[in-house]
Amino acid sequence: MQLLGKGNVLNPGKAQGALLVLEDALSFWGGFDPQTGRILDDHHPQKGASIRGRVLAMPHSKGSAGTPAGMAESIRKGVGPVAILLRKADVNVTIGAMVAARLYDLHIPVLQVPDPLFAQLVTGQVIAIDPSGHISALDGGTSVIGL
Repeated sequence: MQLLGKGNVLNPGKAQGALLVLEDALSFWGGFDPQTGRILDDHHPQKGASIRGRVLAMPHSKGSAGTPAGMAESIRKGVGPVAILLRKADVNVTIGAMVAARLYDLHIPVLQVPDPLFAQLVTGQVIAIDPSGHISALDGGTSVIGL
């Protein structure tokens, strides 16, 4: 295990999984399929990729008031991410994770990570996140998990 860095904890939790690094913001209300976790947005560079069970890294979310509900529901259904890493703190994503914790007792960490750390993240890299916000690469930091 190799420590990559530390993020600012917006919602606490512990997670491990393969990264999906998004090039653009994602809407949790209409931008992905809430039944499968696949990105549906025709204008998103990673249309067709699945967020299900992934550590999702993205600049920020797209949208507003519907984001917390869409995100919490995806977590409840098991088609959402196991953790979210953000370049910019996002209140809607954070609230979505808090709602999932409060209503469904499902806890996913949400971290705001500094730009230099965000720039190091690679899709497929397997990472672990601890409750204090430390992010570590596992098994050499790579995975063969497909999108």
